[in-house]
Amino acid sequence: MSNERLDILEERIAWLQRHVVEQDKVMLGQARELERLRAELTRVIERLPDDSGPSPAGQQERPPHY
Repeated sequence: MSNERLDILEERIAWLQRHVVEQDKVMLGQARELERLRAELTRVIERLPDDSGPSPAGQQERPPHY
């Protein structure tokens, strides 16, 4: 293998290594952001009133347009 070809391959490998490191940084940032958003969503859900049960027929609110 010629020195020129070897140099080209070494440059490509170096570029790929840098690219992988950069992708790892981005993915780590995204994982942290996802975890933060999950925690925030959990807090928001916990603050919501529990409307899962049926409401009594006489206590239904009228829509605002009435």
